[in-house]
Amino acid sequence: MNDIRVVLADDYPLMRENVRKLLAKADGITVIGEAADGHEALAMVSALEPEVLVLDMEMPGLSGLKVARQLQTEKSPVQILVISAYDDKQYIQGVLEIGAAGYLVKSEATPDMIIKAIRGVAGGEKNWVSPRLFETPSNTAPHALNDQEKAILRLVVAGKTDREISNSLGLTEAQVRHHLHAIFEKLDVVSRVKAAVYAVREGLV
Repeated sequence: MNDIRVVLADDYPLMRENVRKLLAKADGITVIGEAADGHEALAMVSALEPEVLVLDMEMPGLSGLKVARQLQTEKSPVQILVISAYDDKQYIQGVLEIGAAGYLVKSEATPDMIIKAIRGVAGGEKNWVSPRLFETPSNTAPHALNDQEKAILRLVVAGKTDREISNSLGLTEAQVRHHLHAIFEKLDVVSRVKAAVYAVREGLV
């Protein structure tokens, strides 16, 4: 399997260096380019065709928000993972709605979270966010999960991919996706991250 090809776009050199060093230690991920502004980011995505663009929001020349909008307009297949200092929920929701696959807040983005998010969005997962961003108090009890769904949810909390879950439980990946959809419906969440946060918070696993 080929490595996930990543372009880093951030005007802060130390941030790019830290993420580059982190990803150099991660199996199956390769940084193929670095951009210091929005125009460079667009040019690199066009020239290098990465699977994932790790994007800051505040950059000179062209903001990360405009980069994301431009890539959506162009129908670029690159998956955008934002890592930014902004933590306003409405702003973040807007970024996700214009096409970003994930949004991590810099102050909370742990190395493990960044690696999992890159692998997740590269695999087509959406709405990867820093766990605390959309936590809300639980006012109603979720519909009960069956034993199969609980087993899958435990593996989701452990950070396992669909393939790893299917191998562990003897299911096809299609069956795993079907069960995940049912879990999301029952917990009233829209992503694996939110399901995992809910499960840990509510003591479901």
